[in-house]
Amino acid sequence: MDLADFDYALPVAAIAQAPPETREGARLLVIERAGDGLTDRSVADLPSLLRAGDCLVVNDSRGRESRVSR
Repeated sequence: MDLADFDYALPVAAIAQAPPETREGARLLVIERAGDGLTDRSVADLPSLLRAGDCLVVNDSRGRESRVSR
């Protein structure tokens, strides 16, 4: 694996500077399997997106500051 494979342009405006005021205000990326598309939604939309039998996996791990160095 080449470390350069992880290089990409990330606009500063796309980096969250603070968490949302409410958990429902957090962003949610939805994968639409039927059309292979991606939709930017909010966590408040989650109940309307789930159907009976769906499996919801929640990651409650804490992030930590780190860097990849060459």
